[in-house]
Amino acid sequence: MGAVHGVYLKYVGLSALSYAGYATLTGDSPLEEALQLTRSLRESSSLAERETLLSAGMSIFRLSSTCVLGYSAVLNGAVAVMFKLRRGMSLIGKCPQTGKIPMWSYVIYFPFHVPTYIYTHFHTKSGKNRKEGRKVPVASEVQPGWWVGGCYANELNRDWSGVVDLTVEFPERCIDRCKNYLLLPTWDGVPANPAQLEEAAIFAVKAREGGDVVVHCAHGRGRSTTVMCACLVKAGMFATWQEAFEKGIKPGRPVCKLNSKMKKALTEWQRDYVDGKKEV
Repeated sequence: MGAVHGVYLKYVGLSALSYAGYATLTGDSPLEEALQLTRSLRESSSLAERETLLSAGMSIFRLSSTCVLGYSAVLNGAVAVMFKLRRGMSLIGKCPQTGKIPMWSYVIYFPFHVPTYIYTHFHTKSGKNRKEGRKVPVASEVQPGWWVGGCYANELNRDWSGVVDLTVEFPERCIDRCKNYLLLPTWDGVPANPAQLEEAAIFAVKAREGGDVVVHCAHGRGRSTTVMCACLVKAGMFATWQEAFEKGIKPGRPVCKLNSKMKKALTEWQRDYVDGKKEV
């Protein structure tokens, strides 16, 4: 199963699990139950008051959980749809200049943010290269001065001449240590389009003149690799994106991979902006 389908199913799965919990909790109308217990509490004697209070608290908790699960089902289902359509990235509210995600986004979209943060944190901290049996670096220097990584690339404690950020779901942690910053927000597993690849490649080549450049997504495997292929070709280091991937990136970061949509975007970019010399 390709990376795109895997990520898409993650959102579908979150929506389905949330709905299952919602359906279970709504079996006996938690709202009506809460109202009934509230009325009972008003009429209860002092002897039964403690038990009634406990029941009311449990009922309110059940009602709250029902609302959260219902909202999570709707929100993650909507994200799955937007993922397929490659739309809606701006709804998360990430700032193109600072790479920050506003507090209102965390509040409104918490059923999306919380599972994403938890999954990526544990995947980054415990993920290993199966072939080599060792931990995957937060970022790897695939060519001198050219780095591919994930959203924890800041842990390298390096200064960057340029940062290309492809995440819609994480704040930019390297923003205070980079001279030039470019945000191209894409859903996890969805590649930048050919025009965005050209924009990123031009930006990165120019930034490379002043120092090291890092291209990162969430895990440093797919989205970032797609853009780095275009960067290395644009820099004149390789003639085709296929050569850039196999000879320029894969040896330095073996976990990098490209799904069919990423390969298609790179093939169209190569045709339009390299072989066809299309103007931006």
